[in-house]
Amino acid sequence: MAETSMEQLVSLCKRRGFVFPSSEIYGGFAAIYDYGHYGALLKNNIRDAWWKHMVQWREDILGLDSAIFMHPTTWVASGHVGSFDDPQIDCRTCKNRFRADHVLESYGIEADKVPIETINAELERLRHEKKLVCQVCGSKDLTSAKQFSLMVKSNLGSPTNELSEENVVYLRPETCGGIYLQYKNTMDALHPKLPFGMAQIGKAFRNEIVARQFVFRTREFEQMEMQYFHHPSMTKALYENWRATRWEWYKAIGVPEQKIRWHKHEKLAHYASEAHDIEYNFASLGGFKEIEGVHARGDWDLAQHAKFSGADLSYFEETTKERFVPHIVETSVGLNRLFLMCIDLAYTEEDVDGETRVVLKFPHALAPVKVAVFPLLKNKPELVVQARNVYVDLRKQFLCEFDDHGNIGKRYRRQDEIGTPFCITVDFDTLTDQTVTVRDRDTMKQERIALSELISYLNQKLCLLS
Repeated sequence: MAETSMEQLVSLCKRRGFVFPSSEIYGGFAAIYDYGHYGALLKNNIRDAWWKHMVQWREDILGLDSAIFMHPTTWVASGHVGSFDDPQIDCRTCKNRFRADHVLESYGIEADKVPIETINAELERLRHEKKLVCQVCGSKDLTSAKQFSLMVKSNLGSPTNELSEENVVYLRPETCGGIYLQYKNTMDALHPKLPFGMAQIGKAFRNEIVARQFVFRTREFEQMEMQYFHHPSMTKALYENWRATRWEWYKAIGVPEQKIRWHKHEKLAHYASEAHDIEYNFASLGGFKEIEGVHARGDWDLAQHAKFSGADLSYFEETTKERFVPHIVETSVGLNRLFLMCIDLAYTEEDVDGETRVVLKFPHALAPVKVAVFPLLKNKPELVVQARNVYVDLRKQFLCEFDDHGNIGKRYRRQDEIGTPFCITVDFDTLTDQTVTVRDRDTMKQERIALSELISYLNQKLCLLS
């Protein structure tokens, strides 16, 4: 099979109702996407699998759903207002913008987290060597790099239309800020003992200079984050434990181990002692890209918010009579990136009888629709009624679809393209022997199953292969 291209995934996602460009009837809105019916179902299945693993199946992690808007000082304390930015350069000819560090990396120059002065020195060297050209139009007329803030501003609650530093409210650039602000309330209300974690899923916003690569990098996105609070003496052991735990989760949801790898950060934030990314090998993006980060953040976050707010965010350990500010191990996942990972991993083209079959081979637990039910013929009322009865019974337990449009072959292809594991056909034999044909998505093999055994059959198949 030929390598999967991003164009193939984008086309399928739009054609089959997974992802649509936002505001398309008005010409679209750059780097913003809406998730259609099947996209919402897939994204929710990924989200629920993470929540089950991180909260439902553990005693030491509590859930939270904090607000997108927070007091502006939150982001001053965290350092985002002062330093959450990327280096930007512009092409004066075609007016395109680029991240300067990414431009340098395209010339083999490592530029992650380097000072703006160093970036401009490297750009000037390339310009002097007549190598620096626009990646879009080829022009040599490029600006120097400048810092570009990633914070998205709002005047929420302001009595004036004017947006100034005095009335600005920021849309959160990451979800973990809400966890830090609700740490004290959680301690006072639920009285957890260290070590424990707080997890949440929610939207975040970043004013990316260049937001491309479909849903991999967008300006509005969803994160699934967990902050694990603990005594500093436990950091090293807990950090390795969380690395192992998160790695095993990807295997559990059906990601082959050879498709993921660890990337260790050589340049760390000043407060961090360790940082690793889990990277997935995207066929559609041409290589390994970050999908999750695991970070040892020290006590920076709680210490900063305690300093700026005046609140006591320390913890008193009764057994040792020690008071300290808890340290944090963080796991941070991009839900939209996992969505793209699942599409990228599942997308398959196969030759079937001289024709190309496009199929999304999702792990069963993540498939948007689990079962589709067809009457063999739309114009035979007795088959339609029986098929409807089967559909109504099954949808009480499974996410199901009923489809009677076109011939059976076309219906199979439609379900293949949305990743439905099993298709059930009600035919004339069903009316006499109360059996149906069950067709497997991956093998295309068919079995006759008694209606009385259908639910247990599907439960076994979906459970064993999820």
